[in-house]
Amino acid sequence: MKILVCVKRVPAPGAKINVTADGSDVDAAHLGFTTSPHEECAVEGAVQLVEEHSGEVTVLTLGPGESEEQLRYAASVGAAHGVLVEVDGNGWDPQRTAAALTTAIEGIEAERGRFDLILFGNESADAGGFQVGVRVARALGRPMVQGIKGIEASGDGSGEGTITARREIDGGFEVYEIPRPAVLGVMEGLNLPRYPTMKGRLASKKIEIAKLAGHADEGGQSRITLHRPEEAVSETVILGTGAEAAAAVVDVLDELGVL
Repeated sequence: MKILVCVKRVPAPGAKINVTADGSDVDAAHLGFTTSPHEECAVEGAVQLVEEHSGEVTVLTLGPGESEEQLRYAASVGAAHGVLVEVDGNGWDPQRTAAALTTAIEGIEAERGRFDLILFGNESADAGGFQVGVRVARALGRPMVQGIKGIEASGDGSGEGTITARREIDGGFEVYEIPRPAVLGVMEGLNLPRYPTMKGRLASKKIEIAKLAGHADEGGQSRITLHRPEEAVSETVILGTGAEAAAAVVDVLDELGVL
């Protein structure tokens, strides 16, 4: 199988996010970056599929030159190729991003052959737009299902066959059988991503990252400003220490209606 995984460089989850003074962008001066968690599971899922059915995994990202870090991490856990669609600036809304990715994918397929499966994260950890994968699938004319937590492939290695995708719902799962080539939006929980081995890390330094220029007309959305909400501050009141706090504790429990 030939599988493409589209990933995004995002601030590390749990980091404190500050914005620039003019409110136009995230202040990245003290931030660490990683791959979106959904997309980490997509990479692992792709590697597991080629381990089972043979083939290769290509990982693609659209972003600044620093995004090469995320491509090499994917290579350290089993991806064979990395492609960086290099862009600068903030004017990359979901429409423009999807258009540039579609052009890049069409170019790669014209050169290397069609992908049997293209995986996206269900949504990115920073913008959370849920749009890019759907827009790319529609532009490519391929079936697409979001929210996937299970993937199986059937058929031979020639591109013929189907993909069985499972989506969690209240009380069970929805199961979809779709023809290849197909596109899926993967959710965290599909699997437990592996850690890179020392051998994998060393190998990832040697792979060649193909670099493409990102071109697409501006989309219909524009960022006006980024606003960081005020942090909720809670106060802690010490009721006392030792036996002298007992009466205060009883009063609090009485107020809460526990007594």
